[in-house]
Amino acid sequence: MSSPPLTPWLSPSPWQRVWRLAVRSLWLHRLRSLLTVLGIVFGVCSVIAMLAIGEGASFEAQEQIKNLGSQNIILRSLKPPEEQKVSEKTSQSYVLQYGLTYADLRRVHATIPGVSVVVPGRIMREYVWNLSRRVDTEIMGTVPWYPSMRNHRVAQGRFFTDAEMDTAANVCVLAAEMVPKLFPLDPPLGQTVRVREDYYRVIGIMEPRARGAKAEDGSASPQATAADRMFIPLQTAKTKYGEVLAKRRSGSFEAERVELHEVTVTVDRLDDVVEVARAIETLLARHHKKPDYAVVVPLELLKRAERTKQVFNIVLGSIAAISLLVGGIGIMNIMLATVTERTREIGIRRALGAKQRDITTQFLVEAVMLSATGGLLGVALGVAIPSLVTWFAAMKTIVTWWSPLVAFSTSALVGVVFGLYPALRAARMDPVEALRHE
Repeated sequence: MSSPPLTPWLSPSPWQRVWRLAVRSLWLHRLRSLLTVLGIVFGVCSVIAMLAIGEGASFEAQEQIKNLGSQNIILRSLKPPEEQKVSEKTSQSYVLQYGLTYADLRRVHATIPGVSVVVPGRIMREYVWNLSRRVDTEIMGTVPWYPSMRNHRVAQGRFFTDAEMDTAANVCVLAAEMVPKLFPLDPPLGQTVRVREDYYRVIGIMEPRARGAKAEDGSASPQATAADRMFIPLQTAKTKYGEVLAKRRSGSFEAERVELHEVTVTVDRLDDVVEVARAIETLLARHHKKPDYAVVVPLELLKRAERTKQVFNIVLGSIAAISLLVGGIGIMNIMLATVTERTREIGIRRALGAKQRDITTQFLVEAVMLSATGGLLGVALGVAIPSLVTWFAAMKTIVTWWSPLVAFSTSALVGVVFGLYPALRAARMDPVEALRHE
């Protein structure tokens, strides 16, 4: 007795039969299918990973610029070339005078409108000691409102006050990166550190910041923020060091007279930042005989970094897209070989009534399955690699929500585009010639 026919809802649909046949066909040539899929896997993976690394690098650069303040203008003293030294005493004793002065601050306040706050600073390079431990550090003399103006907050303790600055108190605030080097076991707050013969009481710890790169002249670059830096009141710095910073070398004595190494000018309105920066640059050029200063506008740097990020992403995406292109060519190559191998099968199906549309769909589904499988594996690997880069190389990586989506969609599109020609070639075969094929 024959079994009853399957009910309509149990019988496979045409699309289900197509997918089953595609899976069976690819499974018969497992190694070849795997090797073909690898091209798409590495292509999708490289797109996501390279964009994530580029996004992380761009984010860190923009964060460093934002820390300088979008409404701030940074003025820095630049050391002139060695041949511009002027001898004031003997042939072996030199005093080099350059950089920003307190008179420059008064002129900026008096002549340029829209300037609300000015943050002066002096920077000295010294060893900071705690018992036998020492750190080569930038000691910055500045004002109590430095943290708010430079977006650099105090993580522990506090910053020094107006009263401590007026009395030239021996207090200091340490950068977070210095604490493990000077106080590996004990909490630093309330303890003292030594600079030369002077002792400073630690009253605060700043939030950690990334170490910036150095410019060619050895000074901090516009994006740089000193990791090893100790902050003291500006009046304390003037009292302890004066205006002449001495440098002793073998057989000679050199000194630099610098009133201010760095000045931060805050502009009232964001739209006026660029114009105020140009006015300040014109004012300084009028009163300085040589270019011993630099005017840095973080807002312009931020816009430039955003444009660089776009170009960087386009370049990285284009390089990674080449891998997808190579993977697509691999799919086309394999599908053309498959069509040749299955010529007799195509002839039999056409003789049994299969239409050209059915043959095209069959081979196109196989190509899409290859690319989609490679795309899924590539997305998983591409999301995992940035985490490994962050873990082992300590580099920040950011996987945006759209990069896996774009990479997977592109891989599926590659399967359609590069699988279409072999599918059409298979569908256009003459059934009689296909049946004669051996």
